[in-house]
Amino acid sequence: MVAGRGPVIAVEEAAGWAVRYASYDPATDQGVELPRKARVPMTVDTPFDLASLTKLFTSVAAVQQIERGTLGIDARVGAYLPDFRAAAEHGITVRELLTHTSGLRPDLPLYERADDAERLAMLRAEPPMSVPGTYTYSDLNLLLLQHVLERITGRTLDVLVHDGITRPLGMTSTGFGPSPGAAATEDQRRPWAKADRGMLRGVVHDENAWALGGVAGHAGLFSTGRDLAVFCRALLAGGAYGPARILGPDFVELMLTPPGLGFALDQPWFMGELAGRGAAGHTGFTGTSLVMDQATDTFLVLLANTVHPRRRPPDSRPRARAATWVARAVRET
Repeated sequence: MVAGRGPVIAVEEAAGWAVRYASYDPATDQGVELPRKARVPMTVDTPFDLASLTKLFTSVAAVQQIERGTLGIDARVGAYLPDFRAAAEHGITVRELLTHTSGLRPDLPLYERADDAERLAMLRAEPPMSVPGTYTYSDLNLLLLQHVLERITGRTLDVLVHDGITRPLGMTSTGFGPSPGAAATEDQRRPWAKADRGMLRGVVHDENAWALGGVAGHAGLFSTGRDLAVFCRALLAGGAYGPARILGPDFVELMLTPPGLGFALDQPWFMGELAGRGAAGHTGFTGTSLVMDQATDTFLVLLANTVHPRRRPPDSRPRARAATWVARAVRET
């Protein structure tokens, strides 16, 4: 956990194990623990699979292109990706991708397809399941946005994130996997998972991101608490950190103005009492979350490997409690 206000990191702590289990035993519904000497303790420098926090970086990369005039926020996706015929036919816009109002379903089983050509064909042919303008949280939005960004820039998403965000901000521990020293995630096997991959460490947990080679608009990044604190500080400061600027203040404001471009706003289910006054952030399936409170210039980063050794029904109450603790520790400036 890392929490801070302004330029000050007030709390930076690590607890538990980065690697505790060798496998999961479905017969006992318990993890098979490693001998204590073989376990890996968590440290403040441990990288984590960020899961859907990756979406925030894809969103910033998109807003950077909007700022440069190479991407129109209300432009139709078909203008950039005419070969994505379903999105083109239904007039899906860039704004709808960023606000999860494209009408696309939450995900597709891309991991079931044998090669990239088949996966791409699925994405190109996928129509909205509801009328565009209707909110449905969907990984597909950020996958399509990734393709838009790569088409208009001629660069892959990992390069865009590195060159446009992590390198200028000095986030040297942030990048798409593999990340060998990362906290372990899941003993990924059917029927509870979508693929049979065994105990995962340092490779992306999300099955679709894995099938796409580990670089995807919705998942795939690894990072540390300290690096994400820098990311939060840059956005809370209007897009700048030290001498580096990744966005202009007006475009940060655009991104964090309701309904938010890529960022969830004022969601008490994981923001606790930080919600309701302009807080922005996101959660990740592996156990990660990030919240920035503009009213108090405060941020909170929680990184956990709650899917180790296997996934369970999500529970955001610990996230909300931590955010409430931060909210009660500060006063509005």
